[in-house]
Amino acid sequence: MRAYFLKCTGCGLRFPAPDRVELCPACGEKLRLSAERRLFPDRKIPPVPLEPPCVAILDNLRSAWNVGSIFRTADAAGLSHLYLCGITPAPPHPGVKKTALGAEEIVPWSRHPDALEVVKELAGKGFYLLVLEETPEAEPWHPDLELPAAPLALAVGNELCGVDPEVLERADRVLAIPMRGKKRSLNVAVAFGVVALWISARRATPR
Repeated sequence: MRAYFLKCTGCGLRFPAPDRVELCPACGEKLRLSAERRLFPDRKIPPVPLEPPCVAILDNLRSAWNVGSIFRTADAAGLSHLYLCGITPAPPHPGVKKTALGAEEIVPWSRHPDALEVVKELAGKGFYLLVLEETPEAEPWHPDLELPAAPLALAVGNELCGVDPEVLERADRVLAIPMRGKKRSLNVAVAFGVVALWISARRATPR
């Protein structure tokens, strides 16, 4: 597998492509090859889930692209399961598949109409509920925070409305990522990535 970096002889557009193409997508002029590089396929090794296990609850996410991105992060971080709750898009939605790039076939997942019921079920199994949400009471996240030696459930919520208040009430801990700019929060998939990979780093050394 190779990637080709092409430059238009007309408008000067420089862009990559997985195949050699002849004409510029912007202006239609001819292209010349500027560079190429080898691409590496996915590793042929079985996933190694975290121990104690970590799962994620996606509470009424709107964007299929965010869900797909979370699937990829969940695979990288060693999460055991994704609970897709409420209106959260699920595979085989094309938006999920576009950003998951196959991770939706690796990470186990299930659909549930009500995130609160999932939270109750996981609590009964001894899971510690960590909710990522921007509230006045939330604890500022930082890399040196301690984690309990228990199974973890990481919950994130709707891009506009946040996490369901009844789910928040059942949280063992609520974390918010500190922000230096004017916006109050990150994109949900980005915020999920920060915390999921932090959990992974605290629990295991990646291969």
